[in-house]
Amino acid sequence: MALVTLHPDLERLAFLLGTWRGEGEGEWPAGSAFRFGEELTFEHVGDTFLLYQQKSWGLEDDEPIHFERGFLRPADLPGRVELVLAHPLGVAEVAEGTLDGTVVEVATTAVALTATGSPVTDLRRRIEVLDDTLTYELHMATDDIDLLSHIRSTLSRV
Repeated sequence: MALVTLHPDLERLAFLLGTWRGEGEGEWPAGSAFRFGEELTFEHVGDTFLLYQQKSWGLEDDEPIHFERGFLRPADLPGRVELVLAHPLGVAEVAEGTLDGTVVEVATTAVALTATGSPVTDLRRRIEVLDDTLTYELHMATDDIDLLSHIRSTLSRV
């Protein structure tokens, strides 16, 4: 396969490229605090978006916990980004936000649910890269639970 050149519109997002792996912790009102392994991958294909993949697993048993697939796109305005994701929980997420140096912050502008989808109403994400360390935070709300800190992880470039 031929080497694909990074699209010029993605130069400001190039710091995310690659695979990041590490551990995180989370909590949710209906359960106790938990720890997990996590991997994020940002890949370019020569077009004006990055492919995004996320997976997490239990540290005790390596059993899958969650997956996300989607796209991170620079918006038309400088310093703005868009994120479009699909979750296996029957949730599709559209988010917009800012890019400030090596910090990406996005909040949902739309959430679509299947008939049996998880009742998610709001998601907010913060990704920061410093050297070869990526920190990730996710806040989430549902029909019954106000927006709260759900997970945070620290990942290293592999």
